[in-house]
Amino acid sequence: MRLAIQLLLWLVIIFLAYLTFDAVYQPIQFNKVKEQRFSKVIKNLSDIRKAELAHKEVTGEFQADFDKLVQFLDTAEFAITQRRDTTILDEEYRKTYGVDEYIEKVIVDTLGFASVKDSIFKGNRDRYANMIEVPIEGVDEKIELDAGTINKGGNMVPVFEARIAKSVLLYDQDRDLVLQENEVKSVDDVNGRYISVGSMEEVNTNPNWPDTYERKE
Repeated sequence: MRLAIQLLLWLVIIFLAYLTFDAVYQPIQFNKVKEQRFSKVIKNLSDIRKAELAHKEVTGEFQADFDKLVQFLDTAEFAITQRRDTTILDEEYRKTYGVDEYIEKVIVDTLGFASVKDSIFKGNRDRYANMIEVPIEGVDEKIELDAGTINKGGNMVPVFEARIAKSVLLYDQDRDLVLQENEVKSVDDVNGRYISVGSMEEVNTNPNWPDTYERKE
């Protein structure tokens, strides 16, 4: 009986030790997987942001259709300009009062044009043509992309948003840890249920991930 009890106690000790180890090890592994996958998708979201800002600069609006955004990158050009200050004679003032009056004016000269895709992506079409994809094995979903306008102080202001749910990226991880990740609130991590850039509710083109992910890239 004593031998049976000792054996049982050892089994209990081993089992409790395993539970303790697993309680520590599993979150560590989860964080490693999370950071690796988040970094990959953040790279694509960052590229989408660059493309959308370029589209806004050239056309005055953001683009919700990804295929049209790629077409834009294939063909669009930035205007290379130079701003210079000058003074000119105000002819109307001279005619009215008979006195010379000079006014300051900013003149913008167009010096040439540069390809958008070469300026941002160094001509790497594979990079921007696939940036809507989620580069994680086992994930078939694409990054959500939306664009439009919102009323801000009586003016219709262009906005866009690109996002992907954390649960999609962590589809094969422990459910409780994923739920905890969705509730995280920290300046050093991605807050909320989505990794996103931009907003459809306010004028904001910034990402919701910390700078640490950018530095890793």
